[in-house]
Amino acid sequence: MPTSLPLVTPAPAGAPVPSGPERRATRPITVGPVPVGGGAPISVQTMTVTPTHDVDATLQAIAMVQAAGADIVRVAVPRREDADALARIVEHARIPVIADIHFQWKYAVAAIEAGCAGVRINPGNIKKHEKVKLIGDLAKDAGCAIRIGVNGGSLEDAILEEFGGPTPEAMVESALREVRLLEDVDFYNTKISVKHSDPWVMIQTYRLLADRCDYPLHLGVTEAGPKYTGSLKSAVGIGTLLAEGIGDTIRVSLSADPVEEVKAGIAILEALHLRERGLDVVSCPSCGRAQVDVWTLAENVQKGLDGRIDVPLRVAVMGCVVNGPGEAREADIGVAAGNGKGQIFRRGETIATVQEADIVEAIVHFATEMADEIRAERGSGTPQVSS
Repeated sequence: MPTSLPLVTPAPAGAPVPSGPERRATRPITVGPVPVGGGAPISVQTMTVTPTHDVDATLQAIAMVQAAGADIVRVAVPRREDADALARIVEHARIPVIADIHFQWKYAVAAIEAGCAGVRINPGNIKKHEKVKLIGDLAKDAGCAIRIGVNGGSLEDAILEEFGGPTPEAMVESALREVRLLEDVDFYNTKISVKHSDPWVMIQTYRLLADRCDYPLHLGVTEAGPKYTGSLKSAVGIGTLLAEGIGDTIRVSLSADPVEEVKAGIAILEALHLRERGLDVVSCPSCGRAQVDVWTLAENVQKGLDGRIDVPLRVAVMGCVVNGPGEAREADIGVAAGNGKGQIFRRGETIATVQEADIVEAIVHFATEMADEIRAERGSGTPQVSS
């Protein structure tokens, strides 16, 4: 683990985006068509909240998270009717489907037979080692990935007794014992997670696991909480590890719509230059120097541009004479507002001065116009505006 990280100076508008942190070397695996590990782009996952046996509702939920940017989706399989629905879901889903298995090893077998791209098994609740090996054997023949998903709240009793609680050492040992069971049947298409609800414990656990194996790691702060606090905890836990080069696929676990999980995951990757940025709105913080209602302006600009921008575009909404003009000039599109007016900049050049009431409309117009130009340069079409 690095003791210090290099400083990265933000690039000026139009300059090449700096690369993200150097990644930990891991063995490559595949989850359906999605590569994980081995230097592949970090994938974003989420989980549907619909009853899996409600096929239509589940497929609609999958389509929504895919549209938000999810690369992989997981579905819960707590009942026989859920397992029976998997084949239809896999047939129609357009991103890889992972079956979430607890307690019932037979449902893991059903998921593999249904063509799922992966299954998640928890060492804490599939207790028969021969069944874990059976799952590995069948998954190997089917080309199915397995995630060994350890949670601090569901460790085996023997592990808890041996280590005195859900410590980082206990979770890592639980994961690696399960790995060895799969390796006994020559199964290696494995990724591992060791999630905890405390970000600091989670960070320590993944660091320890990264030192102990070369399997790709799925990062997450489990049971992170509601949207606001859960996103903060996840950004701390997942972001810290990604900045150290640890992590190959992520899920932000929120008590919220799965689409919000995807958005938060993508935002974490974008912040670390691990995924190309889309819209990046920069705006003044709370400050007594502001001469306009920056909070409302920034929120309305964000709302006006959401769903319209699918290319890297930095928009600055500034209302202070100290930092405002400089930040506005450095953005792709920016406004330095004050005294009832807004000076609009396009990559450093003044292009308009508008009344305060017209700032949002002007910013949305010029930003959308620039996004169209970037898309045309790339040869891509106009995005579908989300409602």
